[in-house]
Amino acid sequence: MNEASAEPVVPAPLEKFIPLRKSDIVAGLVAHAGTGADREVDLRRFARMLGAIFHHRYFEELDRLREAYFYFDPEASPAACRPAGDLEAAYRSLGDEFLRVVTEANFVEIPHEVIARAFGEHALVRVRIKAPVEDYRDVRMFRRGDHKETIEIPYLFGLRRRTLDVEVYDDVVLMVATRPDGGAGKPPKTLGRAWRSRNKRDQTKIRGGAVLFKYFRHIARGDLEALFPNVRVVMSLFDQFSLGVPALVGGVPILIKLASTLTVLFAVAGFYLGLSGTLHDNDTQQALAALSGLFALGAFVLRQWGNFHRQSLIHQKQVTDNIYYRNVNNNTGIFTYIIGEAEEQDWKEALLAYYGLLTATAPLTAAALGARVEALLMEMFGIRVAFGSDDALKKLRGLDLVCDAGGCFSVPPLPEALAGLEKQWERLLGRNDLP
Repeated sequence: MNEASAEPVVPAPLEKFIPLRKSDIVAGLVAHAGTGADREVDLRRFARMLGAIFHHRYFEELDRLREAYFYFDPEASPAACRPAGDLEAAYRSLGDEFLRVVTEANFVEIPHEVIARAFGEHALVRVRIKAPVEDYRDVRMFRRGDHKETIEIPYLFGLRRRTLDVEVYDDVVLMVATRPDGGAGKPPKTLGRAWRSRNKRDQTKIRGGAVLFKYFRHIARGDLEALFPNVRVVMSLFDQFSLGVPALVGGVPILIKLASTLTVLFAVAGFYLGLSGTLHDNDTQQALAALSGLFALGAFVLRQWGNFHRQSLIHQKQVTDNIYYRNVNNNTGIFTYIIGEAEEQDWKEALLAYYGLLTATAPLTAAALGARVEALLMEMFGIRVAFGSDDALKKLRGLDLVCDAGGCFSVPPLPEALAGLEKQWERLLGRNDLP
């Protein structure tokens, strides 16, 4: 603890995610702009028109994403699959489309080394679990927003509790691709590993080559491993000790008693089967005692086996409960949400960039625009973000709402900008390129 506290604290980099409602942003900008009725009406119309254009663009993006996912949906019929070559191209297209959408929604990918380090940590899930990473073709995790939480951890058989500071990700998206059935590129497997993998596939009904998408909320970094499909509980050393010692203490006396009577049991069995011709007076009683001992041993083994499975179910329930209440959506269901988040983040960035340039006294560079918007967000809402001015300016260029004069940017006044957006909206509605 002393060594950890002596280390310098490196502040976490700010994220581009803007955690504000659209209505709050519009209300804040209206209040900041002044009390002019015309200015307020124009600003609200501008925000509404901007949102309509982004919504129209992302409607097509949603269709492209669903089309790319069709051949990898675990609910789709295997008969719908393309030949192997086409599937590889379709898989790359799906990965590129999804990566672009989650990036526009201001998610960042969690590096594999962070995921691997999380496998050795524990937060809310206080049991050892194992994820069959080798059974998957590809695993990618994306997160957005994080905060620190202090949780209480029981120890000493639950008699004492201690506090633990953990890093919690606000939103986590998981992309898991299963290996194609009989596909190339699989690592060599032993017979046991192949049987276990096939058995798990049969139990979960996940077809080979499918891609799973899962969306979670408020996941501690140390619990990332619990998000994987088909995770299994691994008995800890304490569990093995608590189950193994009673089994050893209770089983050894039974085995010692059986050792002296098993020979008599075999002799009696041989006599009745015609394999032995002699039988002493008390051999039958000893044989019955041996049989009762065998039944006792069988009952003892079954009881220990039940204790083992009971403990496994308790641990598995802890894992399931922790994840069940944090799962927001799955597979195609998350596309609408992610598309909506990407559309909303683009709208916020474009609106804030336009307002920052509109209210500036002179044209601004990209860096100055970023600093100005960050200052506005701190002043109006008390939040700190790393505003992506380059992305915002790119969006404004696509809408013909920005002028570039040697790296210094400015925007037209609200009435002119509104007229430009209305013309673009008319062009979008008047397009005749639909099939």
